[in-house]
Amino acid sequence: MTAPLTPHDQHSPHDEPGEGRPPSHGQPSGDSGARTLGYPEHPGHASGHPEHPGHAEHAELSEHSEPGPELRAELVRASLVAIAVAVSGVLLGLLWLWLAPKVPLVSDGSAVYLKNSEGEDAVGADGVFTLLGLAFGAVSAIIVFLLFRHGGIALVVGLAIGGVLASVIAWRLGVWLGPTSDVVAHAKAAGKGVTFDGPLKLGAKGALLAWSVAAMVIHLVLTGLFGPRDPEPALTPAPTPEAH
Repeated sequence: MTAPLTPHDQHSPHDEPGEGRPPSHGQPSGDSGARTLGYPEHPGHASGHPEHPGHAEHAELSEHSEPGPELRAELVRASLVAIAVAVSGVLLGLLWLWLAPKVPLVSDGSAVYLKNSEGEDAVGADGVFTLLGLAFGAVSAIIVFLLFRHGGIALVVGLAIGGVLASVIAWRLGVWLGPTSDVVAHAKAAGKGVTFDGPLKLGAKGALLAWSVAAMVIHLVLTGLFGPRDPEPALTPAPTPEAH
């Protein structure tokens, strides 16, 4: 037979710590143990200030959305180059009007004919415009490269846009300052059998791109040959194994 349990041997429900009751002496609580091990009470707010990832993303996007001062300066230079090149198209138009061969016409009183039926004067005007455009494109590219040696792709785009605008200005200016395009009225004013100059025309519209193509090619070649070079990265020596 076993002896009956005494009141001292029975476990009382008040011996174990419960909610709202401090633990007994000598037994560390769960919270104090967690603090002893170094774990924060709230993992996401260890510093006491909640993190807001949306604010960091917004700051990063706003930082990348605004162009830097270098990009703004490059765009300003490209705009100035495009305007200067476009204005120089006036000189191209005057030279084209001066150097382009004239197209002689004659009237018999009822119709207007070419005086030289086998002449190539009309084609010669297109050739002169193309050669002048190539020459102006090369000169403008050299000047821009000497002025802005550290320029980027924006300068090349400015040269291309300015070259097209300059060619259009030169074409329209040469036609406007040249002989009138009203051939019938000009023939009547000149009289029957009198030779007069025909209007200045640009038959090959592709000549309008000669300036831009020459400028881009020459500028890229100059940049590749004489442009600034990026510094080569320094070679770090390989670590030597330590002797034990």
